[in-house]
Amino acid sequence: MSFYAVAQKLLPSVKDPTKSLTIKDKLIWTAIVLVVFFILGTVMLIGINQAQLPQLEYLQMILASQIGSLITLGIGPIVLASIILQLLAGVKIINLDFSNPQDRAKFSILQKISSVALAIVESIVAVKIGFLVPMPGMGFIVALQVVIGSIIILYLDEVVSKYGIGSGIGLFIAAGVSQTIIWRIFSPPLAGSTGGLIFMAIDYISTGSMLQLLTSVLIPLLMTIIVFLLVVYVEGMHVNIPLTVGRSGMGAKYPVKLLYVSVMPVIFASTLFANFNLLVNVAKNTSLENIMFKIGAVLTPQYQLLENAILGGATATMWLNALIYMVLFVLTCVIFGKFWVMVGGQDANSVARQLQNSGMSIPGFRRDERVLATVLNRYIPTITILGSIFVGLLAFVSDLTGAIGSGTGILLTVGVIYKIYEVLAKDQVFQNSALLKQVAGRK
Repeated sequence: MSFYAVAQKLLPSVKDPTKSLTIKDKLIWTAIVLVVFFILGTVMLIGINQAQLPQLEYLQMILASQIGSLITLGIGPIVLASIILQLLAGVKIINLDFSNPQDRAKFSILQKISSVALAIVESIVAVKIGFLVPMPGMGFIVALQVVIGSIIILYLDEVVSKYGIGSGIGLFIAAGVSQTIIWRIFSPPLAGSTGGLIFMAIDYISTGSMLQLLTSVLIPLLMTIIVFLLVVYVEGMHVNIPLTVGRSGMGAKYPVKLLYVSVMPVIFASTLFANFNLLVNVAKNTSLENIMFKIGAVLTPQYQLLENAILGGATATMWLNALIYMVLFVLTCVIFGKFWVMVGGQDANSVARQLQNSGMSIPGFRRDERVLATVLNRYIPTITILGSIFVGLLAFVSDLTGAIGSGTGILLTVGVIYKIYEVLAKDQVFQNSALLKQVAGRK
């Protein structure tokens, strides 16, 4: 029995649907998973000293986690496992052909094993470094609960990908960020807090603090709206490649969008940086402490730097760190964008094979997969890089201006919501057209 067969028995997969799911079915499954996810976030870990939990709002949003609950690690292990495996595949340590469905299935098995292994390691590290502070004698129990929660998230993600809409990773992030944005705007001033932006605005107006009103309320709110509108607008930008369908010569188009890789590069880059910042805590009281903290300062987004600059609190070091962070973040987005296209079967060769199998070809040329790949290669690599740069820069600028929910979080949320809309629209078209079903090979 092969390694992959043994692994599949140890970590079984969610069964594929036996019939084509309707939009209603997908919405129901997506809603069920969301409800379970929110419930998991309210189930606090047994045996943990909650009073000593750190306040890591940014980390919670990016990793779709709730510190101190069953989903303390959120999607962190899943995304980090994917990052590591993509890098190993990129340098050919793992030799997989991502255009081959069987090799993609092997990659999924490796990702699942790696996710569980990382969940175990991260839960132990979290307890050891004080990220989670268990009561005396409860360290193992706390770590075990965190691992169980991570495994549940792993399977919820798989349920969404097979029965729901989009991916569980994106769905969980969007849900968490949406919740944060609503709370930041409308939360009441309880327990001595200033409350949400609405109550802050009322307070600043009543006290005549107009500069504070501008920097703490108006700029973040305006930037949040701009990011939403800009992403929605850019989502519609695409290049249409003309195609013909079958022998009938019926015209068709294959759109290659500017955001061809969606927001996945930002998810991977943000998760990688967030996990590195967790490792900074591991270096405390070691010989690596100083250098790790210096690197950590560079790999941390400079939130509300614009507000600090307006109020006179921004230093040259802050701006330099922000510039270095921007370059590293955008470069990381480009790298992961290229990997995601390869792993997801969205590269020119894979898409050409899919179009060829669907009976499509380029008008004026004979039906040949190589012709399709040549034409697609003119667009896909360039658009992948441009799209990755765009989402990286937009996330950086949004964070700089203090956008509500963080620039990365807003970008991911808008992208995920738009993707869900696209899936719904596409499914509606297919369900209403028998011809398109036949062309696409759907049952």
